[in-house]
Amino acid sequence: MKLKKLAALFLAMLMVLGLSACGAKTPEPPASKDSVVIAIATEPDTLDPTKGWGHGNSPILQSTLIRYNANMELEGDLATEWDVSEDGLCYTFRLREDAYFNDGEKVTADDVVFTVNKCISDLISADLSYAERAEKMDDYTVKVTLKAPVSFFLNTVASMGIVPEHAYDEATYGSAPTVGSGPYKFVEWRRQEQLILRANENYYGGKPAIENVTIVFMDEDAALAAVKAGQVDAACSAATLADSVVKGYKVLAVDSTDNRGITLPMSPDTGALTPGGYPMGNDVTCHKELRQAMAYGIDREMLAKAALGGYGRPAYSENDGMPWNNPEVRIATDIDYAKKLLADGGWADSDGDGILEKDGVRAEFTAVYPAGDSVRQAVGLAAAQQLEMLGIRMNVEGVSWDELAKRMFSDAVIMGWGAATPSESYYLYRSEGAYLDDFYNPEGYINPVTDEYMLSAMQSTDVEEAYGYWKFAQFDGETGTSMKGECPWVWLVNLDHIYFIREGLSIGEQPLHPHGHSIPLIQNLQNWSWES
Repeated sequence: MKLKKLAALFLAMLMVLGLSACGAKTPEPPASKDSVVIAIATEPDTLDPTKGWGHGNSPILQSTLIRYNANMELEGDLATEWDVSEDGLCYTFRLREDAYFNDGEKVTADDVVFTVNKCISDLISADLSYAERAEKMDDYTVKVTLKAPVSFFLNTVASMGIVPEHAYDEATYGSAPTVGSGPYKFVEWRRQEQLILRANENYYGGKPAIENVTIVFMDEDAALAAVKAGQVDAACSAATLADSVVKGYKVLAVDSTDNRGITLPMSPDTGALTPGGYPMGNDVTCHKELRQAMAYGIDREMLAKAALGGYGRPAYSENDGMPWNNPEVRIATDIDYAKKLLADGGWADSDGDGILEKDGVRAEFTAVYPAGDSVRQAVGLAAAQQLEMLGIRMNVEGVSWDELAKRMFSDAVIMGWGAATPSESYYLYRSEGAYLDDFYNPEGYINPVTDEYMLSAMQSTDVEEAYGYWKFAQFDGETGTSMKGECPWVWLVNLDHIYFIREGLSIGEQPLHPHGHSIPLIQNLQNWSWES
């Protein structure tokens, strides 16, 4: 475990015990209906949208041009309307004229142009490398020109916070963004401890009902202890802890696209190394029939019950439930078919030890997960138990993130993704990303047919047409990224995001949560309220 994580855990323990940490007192339950204390497990690295803050979620402290509503539909935020040129290269946004930063300055086209162009030049996690430039047409109109049509551009813009050109300092904004136009404004951030926000009384969407927000950072075990002590009002938890009963609190399960699956290296071990010098390839998982046998041999309903206590659903792709998902990728558990795939592929238990072999190679491999993640551990162990019945042994091992990042090109990984944008499929499976020392495509999926479908999807200016190409990329009847296709992943479950919520606190209508259940909880913070 990293020193940073150890320090965070130690501080969380001190808070639960009612001691002080760095002079900070344990948060008390709200004395009035204008405050809330929230425990989340993941602390952001930065609060600067040009450095990645808010990517995939609402940035809270900053406004976005457009946003997702609770039904995952795009709607205006700073932009009242927008249109795209026939060639798909130019997007024009008309801005509202009643938006102000919390220092009293108006939000104008200058701020949008500054933010977008900085994101383009800095190549942040919200990838805009395909964009050429943003330019001001007038004080409240902005045009963004792309190098090539990219159909998921609006999905990216929906979580890109706009920063103030007049008050932006690259050296300090990420740790103290005191000027923003979102529903909440920054007060203080004590790293590894807490983040304090206050309602923006001049927010164009109306001042939020809850005035004061304290966000404390602690893992699920420490958060549950804080709940039992009555020290927090809302806390992220895990399916493995959801059966805990705490007086005065309810357990809330929120639907998500946050999935868990197993990445399986697709090439044999030839001794080749990634650009970073890490081993790549696996002599067991390189066999397609074995990967597909795993996919068909796992009972996902049973796995969700055994590993998640029912707080989850079967997963069949990285984007289950999204409009660009291909329903044909769903598969039924079929043990007999799984065994036939293995037998037809030349796998047999010649020595009677219960594990299959092929050409002298045992059907045994290791799947790693980040140590301390009880959900991934439970999911991995439950899957391994089912695979044993097929004659496949998957050894589940918890390791540090640093070690996982070195081994994920040669070992299987119990991995998780899930986002409300088809761009995730592109980065997960594009051939040029294979084995590039990145968490995207560590299994080495290379398929020019899929690449062509995804390129067509990105270049399409018609939404429905683009969705059709994304579906073909998953499976066109012969090949694709899905388990019916080349099966680079064996998808297992979509998690329910679990929270303990103090009775009397309404956290509004939660939109479908993406991967990571810490920040998604607070993306609609402006809609939270205490019952009167």
